[in-house]
Amino acid sequence: MANPPLLSDITATVRTALAEDIGDGDITARLIPAAQQAKARVISRQDAVICGVEWVNEVFRQVDDSVRIHWLVSDGDTVSADQTLFELEGSARSLLTGERSALNFLQTLSATATISAYYASLVEGTGVKLLDTRKTIPGLRLAQKYAVTCGGCYNHRIGLYDAFLIKENHIMACGSIANAVATAKRNEPGKPVEVETESFEELQQALDAQADIVMLDNFDHAGLRLAVQKNKQHPTPAKLEASGGIDANTLRSIAETGVDYISIGLLTKDCKAVDLSMRFI
Repeated sequence: MANPPLLSDITATVRTALAEDIGDGDITARLIPAAQQAKARVISRQDAVICGVEWVNEVFRQVDDSVRIHWLVSDGDTVSADQTLFELEGSARSLLTGERSALNFLQTLSATATISAYYASLVEGTGVKLLDTRKTIPGLRLAQKYAVTCGGCYNHRIGLYDAFLIKENHIMACGSIANAVATAKRNEPGKPVEVETESFEELQQALDAQADIVMLDNFDHAGLRLAVQKNKQHPTPAKLEASGGIDANTLRSIAETGVDYISIGLLTKDCKAVDLSMRFI
């Protein structure tokens, strides 16, 4: 959590969340006397992997920095149903005003961490790395990418700026895989160059062009195994990434084909929020 871009992102996303929720003031919280103090606890109503501690802290820092938070868990911890995650103490108004935004971040990021942990468990021992994608909730890219790592999976590129992923339309516009890869390496030396392929012919072209990573899009199991073999035999082998239509039922068998990576959009786009509850005590 020492990553400066992530810390800056937390501040900004929390500010946006509070602005959309509070607007010009929490009129319901104003029913409570301003001086009234309260204590509250937040529990998880289901088993989960927790992520979002710093987002919760930032919510209450921006709402009222006198609110005291006592965490009983850390990001990446596995918790059980009815387990207390943290306790709060401070202005009753402030606890209620920050509640929803804090829990929204925590339930969403914990959902991403939880499904990531589940998928990571399915490939344990295979050596493959599970990668997320750019199929993230708008405005929560860095947050969800962080949550993926809390669940034991890995990040693909963060955006369109930190690595190349050359797809069919890029190849068509550039004229060939070789030209696209050469141009990428000339334009941004040092940045990873990945090529998406849909056939063995395209795989061969990507390997000959010395792509760093080759994505094998919708290859069947036999095709993946053959691609791994061809890659090993090439004088400049690349890392291989399987992608396309992968779910919990097929994940393990795909991992066992010998590919280096498997990318799964499900980690960030199909997660269900963890059920959390805050109660005054």
